[in-house]
Amino acid sequence: MTLPNRPTWRKSSYSASQSECVEVALAPVVGVRDTKDREGGELTIPAEAWAVFTRRVR
Repeated sequence: MTLPNRPTWRKSSYSASQSECVEVALAPVVGVRDTKDREGGELTIPAEAWAVFTRRVR
């Protein structure tokens, strides 16, 4: 699974700091990366699994 060439990364509005959070890119697959190390790679997750995760976290 791969993200599009230029995904749109979003950071939680609840995060007051620029370095203490993760960012998420929504696409056919969901990408998650560390804000402190944006070039360090990302974790890709099937969109269906991400939807289940976010429902359960709420």
